[in-house]
Amino acid sequence: MRRGFNRSLFFVAFATIVGIGGWVWKASAAKGSDNMFAHMVYFTLNEPTQANKDALVAACNKYLTGHEGTVFYAAGTRAEDADREVNDKGFDVALQMVFDSRAAQDKYQTHPRHLQFIEAAKPLYKSVRVFDANVSSP
Repeated sequence: MRRGFNRSLFFVAFATIVGIGGWVWKASAAKGSDNMFAHMVYFTLNEPTQANKDALVAACNKYLTGHEGTVFYAAGTRAEDADREVNDKGFDVALQMVFDSRAAQDKYQTHPRHLQFIEAAKPLYKSVRVFDANVSSP
């Protein structure tokens, strides 16, 4: 059952990103991997203007792309036209990353560019929710 949950979570993350744009996928590195680590972050902005949303996505793209071990990266804004009962509307910007291992994600957390991102982005958001998961691909 756990394996099914991991697959479901992975596909939810992927489907979300296809809808919000800005995605990069290295399928060859991920295919068949059983030890990937997904890091999904949802930001609620202090002032959810389009300019602030764009600024946060730009900061994600500047500081959080190209980290060692990243097999999937995407950042974008909430799909406001997604209006089903199950849609969580409590965020403005989403960041989704999948690393080839937990060790790669741990290294990313302390990387100077990630720390620069936190300092640059902190004034823009009032809350951040982080969802980390062990994932695998079929």
